[in-house]
Amino acid sequence: MAELQELLKDKIGFGTAPLGNMFRDIPQDEALATVQAAWDQGIRYFDTAPFYGAGLAEERLGEVLSSYRRDDYVLSSKVGRVVEAETEKKEGLFEHGHPYKITTDYSADATKRSIEDSLNRLKTDRLDFVFVHDTSPDFYGDQWISLFDQARQGAFRVLAQLQDEGVISGWGLGVNTTEPIELALDLEETTPTMSLSATQYTLLQHEHALQRMMPKAAEQGAGIVVGGPFNSGALLGGEHFDYAEIPEHIAQKIKALREVAARHGVSLKSAALQFSTAHPAVTAVIPGSSRPERITEDLQALKEEIPAAFWAELREQDLISAQAPLPQH
Repeated sequence: MAELQELLKDKIGFGTAPLGNMFRDIPQDEALATVQAAWDQGIRYFDTAPFYGAGLAEERLGEVLSSYRRDDYVLSSKVGRVVEAETEKKEGLFEHGHPYKITTDYSADATKRSIEDSLNRLKTDRLDFVFVHDTSPDFYGDQWISLFDQARQGAFRVLAQLQDEGVISGWGLGVNTTEPIELALDLEETTPTMSLSATQYTLLQHEHALQRMMPKAAEQGAGIVVGGPFNSGALLGGEHFDYAEIPEHIAQKIKALREVAARHGVSLKSAALQFSTAHPAVTAVIPGSSRPERITEDLQALKEEIPAAFWAELREQDLISAQAPLPQH
């Protein structure tokens, strides 16, 4: 297989949560065209999960990627949610996805079953990276520790063994808070090699991640994939922040960021993507999209020249941390 490092050299991938019909019912042809646009413009890392539309995102991704040589792209999916054959009424983020029931299960047997199911939906014979999905307080409140422990005894051991056997290249957690990744990096018996941190190391919020998660990952050589770099679109004028309503203090911060960006002629999309990829622990950033034209925007945003004065003013106004590494051009 081509070197993973070479395939990830541009530090950008494609997140497929929107392809599971997150927030809206996306036509099949539009979804497939978006994946095709990502491929045609050189993106070679794709992340997905059974949770995204109860298998819908994986199916759509597999429909396109199965036309290409498996060695030519990097693929990650997740375990912890198993898609069942029975149906149920859906609500929430993926109410427009498949109506299949999803069972939360981080055990060893469920992990193996989840991987097999994902391979079938993706029409492939292997995953490169596997993330343990959402063992996190934002989903499970005070129960998250007990579920993390179930994953530690089940999913973590299975994935560590698969990595030792060369079946997968690496594994870690895929979560929307920093604590589970920090806790996993402290384990001795099974240690993640790459984790997906969604919404936590972004231009809009990163202070907490800088305290422990990012330095710990960098010290251990455990890569971080940054998901949700626009915090569910809030930074770019969307209606959601971290998959919920935008709090007032976040709205005020977005306003301040826009004012600084306007003074320096900088797009916030460029600033967001370049900020997230600047940290040495970051392996890739994976903005999600359900429209083909967004792919071009994302790739151009990574190349935009951003003046040093822009970053200096953000620091002066305490809009970004003084500890955050900045992009170098």
